[in-house]
Amino acid sequence: MGKYDFDLFTIGAGSGGVRASRMSASYGARVGVAEERYLGGTCVNVGCIPKKLFSYGAHYTHEFEDAAAYGWRMQRASLDWPTVMENKNKEIKRLNEVYWNILKKNNVKIYEDKAVLLDAHTLKIGGQTVTADKILIATGGHPIKPKFQGAEYAISSDEAFYLQEIPKRTLVAGGGYIAVEFASIFKGYGSDVTQLYRGDLFLRGFDDDVRAHLAKEFKKNGIKLCFNADVVSIKKIQDELLVEMSDGRIIKSDTVFFAIGRRPNTKNIGLEAVGVKMKPDGSICVNEYFETSKSNIYALGDIIDRYQLTPVAISEAMILSNNLFNGTNKKMNYDDIATAVFSEPNIATVGLTEAQARKTYSSVKIYRSEFRPLKHTVTGRDQQCLMKLIVDEETDRVAGIHMVGAEAGEIIQGFAVALKAGATKSHFDSTIGIHPTSAEEFVTMN
Repeated sequence: MGKYDFDLFTIGAGSGGVRASRMSASYGARVGVAEERYLGGTCVNVGCIPKKLFSYGAHYTHEFEDAAAYGWRMQRASLDWPTVMENKNKEIKRLNEVYWNILKKNNVKIYEDKAVLLDAHTLKIGGQTVTADKILIATGGHPIKPKFQGAEYAISSDEAFYLQEIPKRTLVAGGGYIAVEFASIFKGYGSDVTQLYRGDLFLRGFDDDVRAHLAKEFKKNGIKLCFNADVVSIKKIQDELLVEMSDGRIIKSDTVFFAIGRRPNTKNIGLEAVGVKMKPDGSICVNEYFETSKSNIYALGDIIDRYQLTPVAISEAMILSNNLFNGTNKKMNYDDIATAVFSEPNIATVGLTEAQARKTYSSVKIYRSEFRPLKHTVTGRDQQCLMKLIVDEETDRVAGIHMVGAEAGEIIQGFAVALKAGATKSHFDSTIGIHPTSAEEFVTMN
């Protein structure tokens, strides 16, 4: 037995914490992990997985409508929301068990309780104390709660995953990917949706063409968009919410959903007492090896203010565990990270936006295509797909790829490999497309 109880102790059993723990254990380290809430973290329980399941379900509204154009005759579809919730909860339970078995199989000791740092090598977990040579903080984040009169009547994504019924009217406040995804989910399940955002246009940081195109498609889908607006207060009268807007208007709603950002879970776990340096927003300062201001304490994932994406946390965890216990000296490469927004229609993107490219390169070429997918030439649905390539004119290298349309995430994943490999526009042009698909448009753009 060594000087400490564990070679590595991880606080938080989300995607990053579980991966770092099990990989470190596979390299021979003695590893413990504490999780006070649920295995799998945000992604499995109140994030990526249930959100994508809801997104799948919400799309059936259009699928049922479009089926008639392809000869299907059916009675009017009706929604059984309890079945949605039951099956979603069943899948989450299954994944919780998967994470538990993964940790157990790799001999990681699991503590289902809150862990608090007492010093740089000591943690209090429930009523006991353990020691560790190295400690990893991977506690993830939580939704920001609004502060105004009546804010207690609003819900966040955490509560949205456990609604007893779909509201008839929903006000979505926020302009990030979570807000636009839930606006689509509520609308798809039959709610009358209004989305508001404090800025001129939602999805700040995405390519401007993508932002404008999604706004146009949202309006076609019947989502009421309200930009340059904010909530001042909420009053509840019986079962109705009266939402006072910054312009003086009153919007009546059954549910008010806020998605205005997330904050790291770094409070009340002993970081200040130990002297771990943090930024004003609560995120932990780390170097390129995920080392905090305390040399034996590490942090990764949503709490380090890099990219709040599950695959990023997993990649960070792989690098850290390899460096600590497998003799490597790797650094994380954050260039060209692909991402998707599961709105209706979907968004997917990798590389630079047009604005970023124009700041980066002396000259860029923009290839842009907007078209109705073949499917809807029969259904008559007025849905347009947007595809965009951004090319460094000097080298012909593709610097950015953007798409708004059905299965955008599935399509862009493959193109992300090409971009990461340094593909040029000539490579795209010389590639034979798969016909007839929407994806072939990327290799036929002029």
